Amino acid sequence: MTLRHFKIFIEVCETMNMTQAAEKLYISQSAVSQAISDLEVYYGTKLFERLSKRIYLTSVGAKLLSYARHITEMTVEAETSIKALSESEFIRIGASVTVGAAILPNLVRALKIISPSTEIAVVEDNTAVIESLILSNKVDLGLVEGEIISPDIKIRPFLKDELILISGKDHPFSKKTIVSPQTLENQNFIIREVGSGTRSLFEIKMAASNINWKASWICNNSETIKNAVENNLGISVISEKAVTKELQCQTLFASKIEGIEFIRYFKIAHHKNKFITEKMNVLINHLVKYF
Repeated sequence: MTLRHFKIFIEVCETMNMTQAAEKLYISQSAVSQAISDLEVYYGTKLFERLSKRIYLTSVGAKLLSYARHITEMTVEAETSIKALSESEFIRIGASVTVGAAILPNLVRALKIISPSTEIAVVEDNTAVIESLILSNKVDLGLVEGEIISPDIKIRPFLKDELILISGKDHPFSKKTIVSPQTLENQNFIIREVGSGTRSLFEIKMAASNINWKASWICNNSETIKNAVENNLGISVISEKAVTKELQCQTLFASKIEGIEFIRYFKIAHHKNKFITEKMNVLINHLVKYF
């Protein structure tokens, strides 16, 4: 039985007149009669007694009326609730650490202006973890700087990024705009953990240039790295976007490595089968347009 059958049945019960029910529903009387007949055939019982050109609700019909009203009211409630949820959508974003620190606060703030009813939940971790969260549908969209391995995830670059060598003011490199690759071999590097996009790009470039390096400290966030470098505990290679303030304030200093460039792109990622809602599209389009 369809919702239409129940709505017609309710209207007939309220008017106790099929002609009037048809007029109120803007359908033909024959359509009303057919709907009532369908119900009676389906349930195998009479819902109305027909006496002297009038109809009377049977006890079974009265019971069905209670259910029919409940069903239609629940349908209206479901429609209202789902539409409300659609208008105030909840988006789960997984951001890798560098992206999270560099652009995510501004992005969320901008989205709140564009779409105030949209709720945002953020998980921040390295690229490998964000990739696993996308695959297990624990986040809707990923914003990452590292490489995505799974063929089930679609990616779209939206912002160019460069890693730079940073040192503290007391380190000899702080006075040099360019350093040679050979001078890096005796340095203590403060680097990100395995699974980080920053760590991966750093290792690839160093290996390609045959540079031996040693890790004195492994961190899972940019703030610890910056603090350690500021205190002259080592040097690091980090996103230029993550140290903008420190470079301006000259608590950290940047140097180029001769012959080596650490270029990559921040990317939007989502499962290839993910349904991209209107609000998700707003976020994606804002990223692409803004950057």
